[in-house]
Amino acid sequence: MHQRKSKKILIYFFLLIIVSSISNFTLNNFKLSKIQNINISGLEQKDNQILLNKIKDLKIENIFFINKKEIEKLINSNSLIEKYEVFKKYPSTININIEKTNFYARINQNSKTYLIGSNGKLTPAKDKNYDLPYIFGKPNIEEFLKFKRIIDKSEFSYDQIHSLYFFPSKRWDLKLKENILLKLPSKVTNENLDSLHVFLKNYNLKKFNVIDFRIKNKIILNE
Repeated sequence: MHQRKSKKILIYFFLLIIVSSISNFTLNNFKLSKIQNINISGLEQKDNQILLNKIKDLKIENIFFINKKEIEKLINSNSLIEKYEVFKKYPSTININIEKTNFYARINQNSKTYLIGSNGKLTPAKDKNYDLPYIFGKPNIEEFLKFKRIIDKSEFSYDQIHSLYFFPSKRWDLKLKENILLKLPSKVTNENLDSLHVFLKNYNLKKFNVIDFRIKNKIILNE
């Protein structure tokens, strides 16, 4: 009886050694599964590299222990990014696919020119050659994006616009590339713009510089 117990103890002992060996081996391999590649696509090469360097500064050691919030915070702070997806490719690769924001207009803030993106963020205008409408005034960015959505729903083409003027009363004026200034009502709708578009299309207005549409059911022309 004593011998049987001794044999059982020996068997359990050897099993414990085997299990411990397997566990240690697995743990060692797990530690070796460090991130080897981080691939970023969607921005210009220079901007991809800048973002890559910032992510590397996070010192991510292992694909299994990525601090998702840190990466999201870093990506969301980039004004060039509209949308993104992060994929883990085991055992050691991270792929980040980015959709770049669209720039809609230029605006001056604190004596510096910025580009307004479709993501509602401002990007410093390093290149002065952007062919985008210029905004005069100090609108909230969301107010501008809301106004642009109204324009996009109308018959007007946003490409026709040279500049936009925003007033403290939250009213907008539009200056077209044909050098015509459109004075719009305070509560402009895409229906308003459609009516104005039809009027411009059906009449030769080259000698008029200002078209005042602020009074309901009236259009005032000024040279």
